[in-house]
Amino acid sequence: MCDSFPDIKSVVVRVVTDKPVRKTPYQVKGVFMRQFPDQSIIPMLNGSLRNRFLYPRVQVKILNEQIYIIGIKEGVDPVLQLSDKFNNFDFGNITFEVESFDIEESIEQFIPAVKLLKYRFITPWVALNHMTGGKYKFLTNQEKPSFLNKLIGKNIVFLANELGIKLKENIYTRVTLESLFPKSVDDNKWGAFMGDFETNFFLPSYIGVGNGITRGFGTIFGVFNKNEFNFGGDELKNISTTEKPLKIDSQNDLEVISALDVPKPRRKRRKKRKPKRKNQQKLINKDKSFKKNKSKRFKQSKKNFNNEPININLKPDVIDESDDDKFNTEKHHKKQHKF
Repeated sequence: MCDSFPDIKSVVVRVVTDKPVRKTPYQVKGVFMRQFPDQSIIPMLNGSLRNRFLYPRVQVKILNEQIYIIGIKEGVDPVLQLSDKFNNFDFGNITFEVESFDIEESIEQFIPAVKLLKYRFITPWVALNHMTGGKYKFLTNQEKPSFLNKLIGKNIVFLANELGIKLKENIYTRVTLESLFPKSVDDNKWGAFMGDFETNFFLPSYIGVGNGITRGFGTIFGVFNKNEFNFGGDELKNISTTEKPLKIDSQNDLEVISALDVPKPRRKRRKKRKPKRKNQQKLINKDKSFKKNKSKRFKQSKKNFNNEPININLKPDVIDESDDDKFNTEKHHKKQHKF
């Protein structure tokens, strides 16, 4: 592989249990964290590495009532290490015995292709969030496909950037959806779609794109024969050194996304609580003393009520973190992992 397209590995582990698994990805991750607390995969599940890996390196899915665990790049080894520990999964109200598991490791992916590849969403693609959803509802039916084509293209460019891929080629996309009217997801007012999309970028099956990846949304499956494609060194060299843009069939319904048009996301810096100041602590102590002796003091202060200042409870400011930070904190995950 060349520098622009490093050899990024991925792994898919499908767990076969004695009973159908009718649980959520969060509940499965909760069992992993409780049964295997010392495994290297745990920081990739509980949200503690969210700021380092904006695109999740480990993803848990429930597909056909079976557990799928996907590891990408840094997540490959932790997933393989965990799979050796599988024996049973205890959800409290039900226990699943592990009968077997299949492991599929892949290389030569996350690279441009010389023709369009077709993918199918096997879980809803949450394309619309608060911002994009507001724009989408004011578009005409003729404008909506182009808008969604650009969104899936930006999803792919974001993924490439997060995996350290120096994407020089344009990304071509075309979505074919069951409906242009999104289905609401949870209470977030997200909008989701089902259908297919085509692009000139090779992606592994079972990874997620769009919003809500950690919840199992946006899972894709390649609808093409992988063996038909040869990603040898010579072909990659030709792709990366070509001066002309990659030409895909002369079809006017394709959307073109340049990597330069998609800004790299900024990592959020967590605000630190300011230490209590001495004066502030004195005010708090004074306030406590006021409450303790309020009956006596109120009798004394009736005469000079307008002249005597009253100290309102002065507590240190509480940082109001964004919803996304709350969602990815370890505390939030523990709350979600209820059985």
